[in-house]
Amino acid sequence: MHNETHPKAISQGIAKSPRLALITGATSGIGRATARLFAANNFNLILCGRRDERLQELQKELGVLTRVHTLNFDIRNKDEVLQQINTLPNEFSDIDILVNNAGNAHGLDPIEEGSLDDWEAMIDINIKGLLFVSKAVLPKMVAKKAGHIINIGSTAGKEVYPRGNVYCASKHAVDALNQGMRIDLNRYGIRVGAVNPGLVATEFSLVRFKGDDRKAAKVYEGFQPLRPEDIADIILFVVTRPYHVNIADLVVMPTAQASSTIVNKNYDQ
Repeated sequence: MHNETHPKAISQGIAKSPRLALITGATSGIGRATARLFAANNFNLILCGRRDERLQELQKELGVLTRVHTLNFDIRNKDEVLQQINTLPNEFSDIDILVNNAGNAHGLDPIEEGSLDDWEAMIDINIKGLLFVSKAVLPKMVAKKAGHIINIGSTAGKEVYPRGNVYCASKHAVDALNQGMRIDLNRYGIRVGAVNPGLVATEFSLVRFKGDDRKAAKVYEGFQPLRPEDIADIILFVVTRPYHVNIADLVVMPTAQASSTIVNKNYDQ
């Protein structure tokens, strides 16, 4: 239980009746922080992730605040994603907000030394997984001509850095899909936008460096990175704007970061 981490509710722009949000990658980092903040602000939740034990812990924690349903699947498994979302209970089937948050980086090698398995994992999770979930959720949004999709991208989708090759390519794809979705879904009145964070202190680097704690910690040494809660605050702001307002594309970095390759390691505020 993490009751001490429950964020405070805010009043500006929050709907009076609960809206239903589906969040992928909800068991850690930005996804978990967003789930907690949404729960504190009167959103009902569908939380998706691979780690069922964490999902159950989160359901127990947030269930005292709101209605929570969990889906335990690997986002890379198309059939599993479609089956679980298409068979949601009636009370959780009318999704208002989709937060496409699940994503990972694997490895940091020059292109000629890159691992095919790492490449496949990034493409399968960051691109195909986002598409599978969106495909499952969109029909009801289209039918009711309303909904909001938030795609969690990255500054790596705005520029390319050394050894970032395939990860950057996958996040550039998210950037393109965000724009394409917004264009194609415009006629249905569905809002689509992206939040593109820079350096955020999550499990991201631990996964990238295959569990090497020392390498992962070094990424965030000497400056104050963003916290998952910082991104959750932004996501909440985006989804609580009046419906005629769509924040289409947002980039956020810690103050110490100027680009993917320029970080002031002596700035720790």
